[in-house]
Amino acid sequence: MKRDRNSKADGPGSFGTMKQRTYIALHALAAALFIFLLQRYALNASLDSSLLWALTFGGCAAGLAYSQSNR
Repeated sequence: MKRDRNSKADGPGSFGTMKQRTYIALHALAAALFIFLLQRYALNASLDSSLLWALTFGGCAAGLAYSQSNR
């Protein structure tokens, strides 16, 4: 089944766009939280290092989710 790319529901400001942004934000948040908890408590890293890794992984996860949602 193909998506209709010219549909009015896919335009800017539509519900589909908001759903996409929510998906990207949740994906980034989940990745950042996972790596923070892993670094901080499983690997006993410092708070600064854990936050830096969480920010990095969250940004990478957001980029990946964005690229996947635009396919």
